[in-house]
Amino acid sequence: MTNKINEKQLKIGVVLIALMIIAGMQLANINPKLTLSLITGLFFGYILTRGRFGFAGGIKKIYITGEGSLTKALLVMFAITIIAMAGLQWAAAADGAVVKYLVEGDLVKIPASGSVKVLNLATIIGGFIFGMGMMLAGGCASGTLTDLGEGAFRSAIALVFFVIGSVPGLKALHIFDQSALADFSTIVYLPHYFGYIGATVISLLFLLGLYMLTRKYESFRRQEGHFEELEFAEEDLPIAESENDSFFSFKTYHKFFMERWTFMTCGFLLALMFMFVVNTTGKDWGVTSAYARWGVALFDSLGFDMTGPAYASYLEVVRKGLINDGGTIRNIAISFGSAIAFLLAGKFSFDLDFNLKDAGYYALGGLMMGFGARLAKGCNIGALYSAIANFSLHGWAFLVALSLGGIFALKIFAGKVNIIPASRYNDQEEKADKISA
Repeated sequence: MTNKINEKQLKIGVVLIALMIIAGMQLANINPKLTLSLITGLFFGYILTRGRFGFAGGIKKIYITGEGSLTKALLVMFAITIIAMAGLQWAAAADGAVVKYLVEGDLVKIPASGSVKVLNLATIIGGFIFGMGMMLAGGCASGTLTDLGEGAFRSAIALVFFVIGSVPGLKALHIFDQSALADFSTIVYLPHYFGYIGATVISLLFLLGLYMLTRKYESFRRQEGHFEELEFAEEDLPIAESENDSFFSFKTYHKFFMERWTFMTCGFLLALMFMFVVNTTGKDWGVTSAYARWGVALFDSLGFDMTGPAYASYLEVVRKGLINDGGTIRNIAISFGSAIAFLLAGKFSFDLDFNLKDAGYYALGGLMMGFGARLAKGCNIGALYSAIANFSLHGWAFLVALSLGGIFALKIFAGKVNIIPASRYNDQEEKADKISA
């Protein structure tokens, strides 16, 4: 490791921060809440990149390497958020608020209860398709944004087709909702059946079971002889402290801007940011609804008729201007937050290491994620994290479908695209670049 700051990237990072401050001031003139969306997006992007934290990696990493630190951090993050949301929603319910799907007249909505959604076949199919897509694209909805900010051109391809795939996904969901299959649906808000204490305990027990299962699988892979310890690059590791260290030194800069955060640290900070979003907007964190609005805007600009009931609510937002959409601002800011993290650490670089065939798989992955997310009414954030944190049964079903879809894709596309190794048992060095996605 060279004890030197990359001054060029640092300067670009500082300029980018200045531009974000200016953008925040301009957005405040439109609506102060848009500035909040910008700030939260920047923090989400920075945190995700600072620890190489990703939702897709929670399945991919443990499947390929047998090492489950990211998976366990995700489960702990879920647990922290569940406990926090239980208190918030319980207090709201005690004051007479109700879940969003039961709101009528002057009734007040429980914060973030919009994540409590219907569980049906569309949830399962959409989750499975999304799980496959995120493996082909090398990341989920939020991961695509962070990878883009880190300079991965792969994610730009996936993002474009994610947006495109959202439009037929909206149409498919509308058709499903009008069909007889929609009759086999249920919507379950766990506190209605078990109370807030019971729902919290049950949710935490499920997470504990998954945590123990993860540890058991790690043990199995160790015994099998196909386990790879998590290893940080030398420049990501903490620098040993000494008595003669000055605060204004490379060590201090390294500690604040270069040292890689642990998965657990990132999980805790993301849970904190999730609660910040809920407390400032009354809604949970979501990513893919904004993608769908971008898709509707794109097709509308190309002359397609987007006035049908499948697109109406999205078109309404589009016609008001996407700059007024908090979800759009937050998503864009996630990419900028990731770029800032890598620039300040001196690690930013453009990644074009793929061929035309790989690009085709990224595009297919993006289409599948866009379609699947709309069919399931969300992605790893909206239909999984936010749903489970808000005690919706459909979030657990999405988790199962997503995991099965992801593992299925890792099996059938093994070695066919550059980000999925041909075998889980290849040499560690050969797999390193592939699992980083």
